Amino acid sequence: MKKSRFSEAQIIGILRQQGQGQTVVQICRDSISEPTSYQWKSKYGGLELTEL
Repeated sequence: MKKSRFSEAQIIGILRQQGQGQTVVQICRDSISEPTSYQWKSKYGGLELTEL
């Protein structure tokens, strides 16, 4: 299986950007694809760094 380019802390940071008002399209333009965004949100949504 391919290893992710992003650490779990980076993933949570990217998801926080979405919570701060940026749209998925804006975030995906910079770093990731839309399906990846939704997969991460289902897996890591609502988690804090201390919970990892």
